[in-house]
Amino acid sequence: MKIAIIGTGNVGGALATQWAKAGHQILLGVQDTQNFKGQALLQNPNTSVHPIAEAAAQVEAILVATPPQIAAELAKQLGDVQGKVLIDATNAVRNRPEPYPTAYHAFAALTGAEVVKCFNTTGYENMLNPDYGSVRLDMFMAGDSSPAKSVAETLARDAGFEHCYDFGKSDKVELLEQFALAWINLAIFQGMGRTVGFKLVKRS
Repeated sequence: MKIAIIGTGNVGGALATQWAKAGHQILLGVQDTQNFKGQALLQNPNTSVHPIAEAAAQVEAILVATPPQIAAELAKQLGDVQGKVLIDATNAVRNRPEPYPTAYHAFAALTGAEVVKCFNTTGYENMLNPDYGSVRLDMFMAGDSSPAKSVAETLARDAGFEHCYDFGKSDKVELLEQFALAWINLAIFQGMGRTVGFKLVKRS
C-alpha cells in the first residue's frame, strides 16, 4: 500500500518505520523537503519525501500525526483527497482545531476522505515495538467509515499490534481521545514510564 505520512515526529516516524519494514511504500509529506523533522526516516526502505499535496495525491491512505489545531489548514494543503483513507492520529485534549472538537471532525467536514481515528492511544515507543514478549499490545479506532476502519485494522497489525478494536462511530471519537489521556496519566503523571500499554482480555 502507498501511505502518506503527514507529521514526521515521534508518532509519524514510528509508524513510517514499522510500515516501511512491512513492505508498504511510504511518502513523507512535508512543508520543506530539504529541511524537515525526521530526515533519518529516508534511510528506511520504500521511503521518499514530497511536498504535502504531492504525497497525498499519490497514495491510497494518509496518516496525520500533526498538532490537531492545524487540521483545517492542513485539509486545504492536502488537496483533493476524495475517497482516500485518512487516519487521524492526533489528540485534541489541549488544543482543538476550532470550531471543531477534534481533528477527526475537521477532516470529516472539510475533505471528502474516508476518515478514521486511530494510533492515538499510546506512545511512540509502543508503536515502534508493541511486542511485550508474552503479549502484543492492542490498538483502537473510531469513526463512521467502514473502509477506513478496515485499512486502519490492517495497518495496526502491520505495525505489530495484535488487534485493533472498534470503539464505535464518530460519536466515540472524543471518548477515544479521552482514552489516550488514561495512557498519558499512567505513563507520565503516575510515573509508570512510557513502556506501558493496553491489552484487552476476554474470558472464553
